[in-house]
Amino acid sequence: MAGQASGVIDVARTAAHMRTRHKQEASRLQQAVDRLTAIVGWPGFVALLGLTISGWIAINLIMARLGFEPVDPPPFGWLEAVAAIGALLIAALILTTQRREDQLADHRSQLILELSISNDQKIAKIIELLEESRHDNPGIANRVDKQAAAMATPSDTEAVLEAIKDLRDDVV
Repeated sequence: MAGQASGVIDVARTAAHMRTRHKQEASRLQQAVDRLTAIVGWPGFVALLGLTISGWIAINLIMARLGFEPVDPPPFGWLEAVAAIGALLIAALILTTQRREDQLADHRSQLILELSISNDQKIAKIIELLEESRHDNPGIANRVDKQAAAMATPSDTEAVLEAIKDLRDDVV
């Protein structure tokens, strides 16, 4: 049990180390993009943006009503331009951040795949050892267990990959 807990802790440490290294490898520009994306993703940003737009419209309408020349009269061309540029920048921020997060997800996927393959090999070895023990134990009737024999062989990862590709091709 202690060994199992240690293994879980090791895996958790590896994942934490992977996330930490991913953050440390980010350039200053990428860190700035991540911070800006976090601000844009904050729910209060939506409220602040809505208030800013409403305030812009209200100020320009009030200025026109009071006889002053508004900075951006209806139909608010400057507001449209700022909103379009802002939307373009936000889209670029999100895509940049998503691309970087995809790199971390790829690393995680690779780790999960390698752990799965390793576990498959370990399980096959355990089954093989159990079968040997059963054959060596005079108190247990010796019989051929085809299922155990099949399970004692690790998965052929190349064959599994080919089967996955074939299934994807059939679906598409």
